[in-house]
Amino acid sequence: MYRLAHVRRLLPLVFVLVLAVGCSTSKPGEKTAAPLPSTVQGTVPKEQTATVPSQYKGGDPVAGKKVFQSAGCAGCHTLKDAGATGNVGPNLDQVKPPLSLAVTRVTKGAGAMPSFKGQLSDKQIADVTAYVVSKTGGNLNG
Repeated sequence: MYRLAHVRRLLPLVFVLVLAVGCSTSKPGEKTAAPLPSTVQGTVPKEQTATVPSQYKGGDPVAGKKVFQSAGCAGCHTLKDAGATGNVGPNLDQVKPPLSLAVTRVTKGAGAMPSFKGQLSDKQIADVTAYVVSKTGGNLNG
């Protein structure tokens, strides 16, 4: 019986000690955490924006739809507006490519996609890329 009463008297003290262990007596800014920060030398790189060569800007999306269909794009790509359901290349409705990427892919190719530079005129490339970007909601400015 003596032990139980003794334990009951010590419980509040144990509780206070447990809480106190997690507390700190230091004030904010008084101590510095290790490791210390180091000084960075140089400059932070600026965000790079993709550029589109001038001959591929301002394409006509209406004419581009005809290029999309005649150049065989529909055989590899899905694009709802064109009624295309190809699955070799990316689904353009999902990718929503910016103009810079569309121009790069059409002029240089990538993966299974061949380059169409030399097969299509600069005007046709401008038109088809403007069409794809405008119908997918991609960025026509970049």
